[in-house]
Amino acid sequence: MKQFEKIKQEAYYANMQLPKLGLVLFTFGNVSVADRELNVFAIKPSGIPYDELSPDKMVIVDFKGTIIAGSLRPSSDTKTHAFLYKHWEHIHSIVHTHSTYATAWAQSQRAIPIYGTTHADHLTIDVPCAAPMTDEMIAGDYEYQTGFQIMQHFQENGLNYQEVEMILVGNHAPFTWGNTASKAVYNAAVLEELARMAFLTEQINVNALRLKDSLIKKHFERKHGPAAYYGQ
Repeated sequence: MKQFEKIKQEAYYANMQLPKLGLVLFTFGNVSVADRELNVFAIKPSGIPYDELSPDKMVIVDFKGTIIAGSLRPSSDTKTHAFLYKHWEHIHSIVHTHSTYATAWAQSQRAIPIYGTTHADHLTIDVPCAAPMTDEMIAGDYEYQTGFQIMQHFQENGLNYQEVEMILVGNHAPFTWGNTASKAVYNAAVLEELARMAFLTEQINVNALRLKDSLIKKHFERKHGPAAYYGQ
C-alpha cells in the first residue's frame, strides 16, 4: 500500500543502521517508525537477518498490536512498541537492541551513573534502569508488560519521556526512542557509548565520583538550553 511506503522506507533504513553501528548481532534488535496520522507503525519482521531485509518486508502494525499489512510476522517485541506509541504520543520511532555494554548494565540491574560531560551532553541524570519484571507480569502478556514496565518506571520516578529518551530494562536490554528514526537510532548509539565509558571508568577507578552539578548544567544547557550555542 502506497500510504505506508514512507514509514517502511524509514524503518528499513533505520534498521540497517544498527549493524553498521555495531549495536546488533545476528537478528537481535529492531526499529519501528510510526505514522501518527494513520495510527500505525512499520517494524522489522521477526528473525530475518539484516542482509535479507528490504522496505517491502517491513510489517505495518496498529497501536493495538494488530497487523495491518505485510506477509511476515512482526518483531516479537511489537507489543512493547505498540504500548509505548499508544501512551506516549510524541514519539515517532523506537529502537530496541541488545548492545553489549548497555545490556550488561541492564543485566546488572544498575542505572548508568553520570560520570562525565559526554553523558551530560545528552542527559542530566543517570540513564534509568527499570526493575526486573515481576513473576505475574512475566506470566502474562510479556511484551505488552515490558511496555508497561517502562512507562511505570517513568511515572514512579517523575521522568519525562521527551527529555529522557532511553532506558534499560532490568535483566533485559535497552530501549530508546525519538521524534524521528534517526534520533532514536542516535540515542541507541549514544546509550551504548555511555554504557561503555561508565564501565571503563569504574574499572579504572572503582570509587569514581559522579559529575558535579555545575558541569552537568553547563554541558546540557550549551546544547539544549534556551541559550544553546553548540552546533550550527
